[in-house]
Amino acid sequence: MNKRILFVDDEPMVLQGLQPSLRVMRSQWEMEFAASGAEALETMARSHFDVVITDMRMPGMDGAQLLDRVKAAYPQTVRMILSGQSDLETILRSVGPTHQYLAKPCEIEDLKQKLARAFALRDLLSDPRLKEVVGRLDSVPSLPQAYVSITRALQSPATSIAEVGNIIAQDMGMCMKVLQLVNSAFFGLPSQVSDPRQAAALIGIDNIKALVLSVHVFSQFESSGPELLFLWKHGLATAGYAKAIARLQDTSRNIVDDSFAAGLLHDVGKLILASVYPEQCTRIWKLSTEDKTSSLGQERSVLGCTHAEVGAYVLGLWGARFHRGSGGLASSAIRCWAGGFFFAHRRARC
Repeated sequence: MNKRILFVDDEPMVLQGLQPSLRVMRSQWEMEFAASGAEALETMARSHFDVVITDMRMPGMDGAQLLDRVKAAYPQTVRMILSGQSDLETILRSVGPTHQYLAKPCEIEDLKQKLARAFALRDLLSDPRLKEVVGRLDSVPSLPQAYVSITRALQSPATSIAEVGNIIAQDMGMCMKVLQLVNSAFFGLPSQVSDPRQAAALIGIDNIKALVLSVHVFSQFESSGPELLFLWKHGLATAGYAKAIARLQDTSRNIVDDSFAAGLLHDVGKLILASVYPEQCTRIWKLSTEDKTSSLGQERSVLGCTHAEVGAYVLGLWGARFHRGSGGLASSAIRCWAGGFFFAHRRARC
């Protein structure tokens, strides 16, 4: 079945320019074009779309408002903004409903790559209900302690950006969201950033304050049981060992940073599942602990998917990018797996 894309822009010349540029993909993609948010919603009511790409500034209903409506009604649809708008107000209004942000002018080949990656996600999760729930995620929840620490720090005028970065680097959910934002076209950086401390410094303390205290870009679990505390300690241990191994191999700074991020985020799918299906995940953790077996089989049996698939789905949905030539997070995860993950796993259980 062909993939379906809806482009939305109130400027006819933009839509007319896209059609011939993407004509070569017509055998694989079905593309429709709408001149307003209202027209886009009418079009989506008649037919399913895998991806919606919209301009930000449009009369009547702007891109953020449109994607808010799409998120509520069609959570399985990948939501992208293609816009020349880059002011802070636009960023703040777009963060919640947008999976990926593309800047105008966007090279056609880059657009094709982004869409190809989005389509590759379509069959990763087989359960449509889980896709809907995950599609609505704005953030990966943090442990209450970490959430309280970041909000208190940002409310103090004496807090430095280094302190904020250190808090973010201790938490999977915060790290994932900050890396998503800093590597999006919101900030237009020329290269990938995978160090959460560097990401915080690049975003700036004022912008982080606005994102956290006004837009609530971070969220928290209502409570944290022993399973979540174990995941937090295990993620930090894996990140630390992966970073140490990368340094011992005399690799580049990029790969060292990638290794830390890969280690910290390798179990992020478990946090996502715990936020979506807390009771089922508690049962899975108990069963795997009692049987001393991997949680993957229990997850597949109870939920129909594994935490690895969910983590990969969300990272892809949020537009995870990799360092060219190094393989980025993907290759760093492989590098750290045999060494850092094994030792961290043993250390976290001690």
